[in-house]
Formats: sequence, structure tokens, C-alpha cells
Amino acid sequence: MTSATGKEALRQSLFPGGIPRLWCPLLTHYDDGGNIDLPRMKAHFHHISPWVRGFLIPGTTGDGWTLDDGETETVVRFALDMARENDSRILIGVLRNDTENVLGLMDRIFGILTEVTGRKEPLAVFREARVAGFTVCAPKGKDLGQEEILRSLFRVADKGLPTALYQLPQVTENEIAPDTFDRLCRSFGNILFFKDSSGGDRVARSAREREGIFFVRGAEGNYCHWLLEAGGPYDGFLLSTANCFAPELAAVIESTERGDISSASEFSEAVTAVFGEVSGLVSGIPSGNAFTNANKAMDHFFARGRKAPANRGPVLHGGLRIPGEILEKTGEILLRAGFLPERGYLEPALEGKE
Repeated sequence: MTSATGKEALRQSLFPGGIPRLWCPLLTHYDDGGNIDLPRMKAHFHHISPWVRGFLIPGTTGDGWTLDDGETETVVRFALDMARENDSRILIGVLRNDTENVLGLMDRIFGILTEVTGRKEPLAVFREARVAGFTVCAPKGKDLGQEEILRSLFRVADKGLPTALYQLPQVTENEIAPDTFDRLCRSFGNILFFKDSSGGDRVARSAREREGIFFVRGAEGNYCHWLLEAGGPYDGFLLSTANCFAPELAAVIESTERGDISSASEFSEAVTAVFGEVSGLVSGIPSGNAFTNANKAMDHFFARGRKAPANRGPVLHGGLRIPGEILEKTGEILLRAGFLPERGYLEPALEGKE
């Protein structure tokens, strides 16, 4: 098959109903002991799933770079359960700093997929598991040249499994150049996605090899101007803020599709402003990253409503809690912007335990 033909065949097989335009890198929640809290994650997943039909688990916002292999397996198994329960689609983040660890983790997770589905043929495994592919970055290193990045990603793509490329220079300290991207996509029909969180958007703006590849933007802010219908280079979004503002981001997409750029801009500006303020609040927390910490601070209120200030702050990977003074200011920002709910999505469950 040609590269384009292979991509189209994979897309039709993995996405019989079409590719979702809004994706979320789901938060990983922890209990008081620092262990992964799957019931909490399930409640959050169900809260946003009416608007989000595609998930990256674990993504950067879900601590994918810091989870060990055992923790990664835990959240992957959770993702597979949720995908089958909700008929969602999952991208599995294989976020490691070097190629050998990426390849090893891919093999481990593929073994889980075959176990869960009872199938062995790769396409059947991914289709039955509702997994859209493995998400990988360039290897880490600020001095890596494009040829070395290309060799690494060739090894990953050469496994022949559905693959998403993830541009994240904030972690990798380098970027996949447009020419490197084009060479990869000309060579492999199994590269289906490209996510760019760099904020530079160089690949999406200049890529020649777009056919059969779904481009999603991961950088936050001014969302409506980046979609194809508004003259932008992206098919959709894969955004950390979908953890908290899924209805608003879905409305940005729907309004832009209708050509109602004015309404799309209103939703876009509201989310941009709130996320910017809360990101500033959490910038000094010495654990996690700003995307994770800002969304955990806001999700604390969406989960518990106006009772949230009475609860201890959410736990981050490693056991640190978000401080109460940051939560207090986060609640004030959400209230001022009209986003603070009276009741949270966890409240019925919490009341049942009292």
C-alpha cells in the first residue's frame, strides 16, 4: 500500500464513526497515600465524556513522564476499561526520554492489549481495544540533530503499529523539524496523528505530507483561530483544559464549524483568561507541571462545587498537595469568571459516605 492508502485504511478501521475533534490528556488522580485513585479518575472521566470522545492516557497532564512502568500499566488498563465502557477512543502515551525505553514500554503495553482483547493481529488488537495508537515524542536532548531524531522515530514507526507523533520541546528540549516530519510520513503509513504543544506550530503550518494525518493542537489559548474552518492548520484539539472546560471547548469547535466565529471567540477568550490566571498561581509549585497543577486546582472545584475550600487540596504525583492558598485564589478566579459550580460532580458520592 502507498503511505496515503495505508493511512486511510487505518483510519477507517480504527475510527468507523470518524475521528473526534476534541481530545483530553486525562488527569491522573491520587489518594491520600499517593496511590493512583481509580474511582476518582472514573468519576472525572464520566464527567467530561459527554463532550470528549478521545483521550490521551497517560499524557503529560496525566503525569506520563513521571509514572513508573507499573503506574503506567495501571492507568492504561483503566483507559481500556473506560474506552470499552463508553465507546471512546484512546491514544496511549509512551512518554520516555530515550528510544530503548520507548520501545520496551510499547512492547509491554502491546502485551496488555493482546491479553485484554484476546487477539494477536495488531490491527485487530487496536480496533477491539479502541486504541487509536501509541503516542511518542522525539528522544530527549537539546543537542540532538534531526538525523538522530529521525533514526529514533524510524525505529518506533518501523514496528508498524498505529502511531501519533507528539511535539513537546518543553520536555524533549528539541523539535521535530517539518522536513523530518515529512520524511517520516512519506515512509510510514501507520503515522496517523500529530500533536503539537510547542506553541510554534511550525510543522502544521508547513508540512507537505498532510494526507491521512490528523493534526491536533496542544498549546493553550486563542483556540478558535487554529481550526481549519477559521483558516488555521489544525483538524482539532488535544488540550489539558479539556479536563475542566470540555463543554466550552466543544462549543468552540461547534461554533467554528457553523461559521459563528464570534461565539467561538467568546468561549475561547473565557477559557484562555481563566487558564492563564490559574497557571500563574501554580507556577511556584515544586512538583508536577503547570498544565497538571492548574487543571487539578480547577478540577478540585468542578468535583466538589462551592464546598471545595473545606476539602484538602488534590495530591500530586510524589505526594505533595496543592496548597490551600492557591485553591482559595483559584476558586475566586472561577467565581469571577462564572465557572464556579454550586455542586460538584463528586458531591452525590461524597454525601453517600457521610
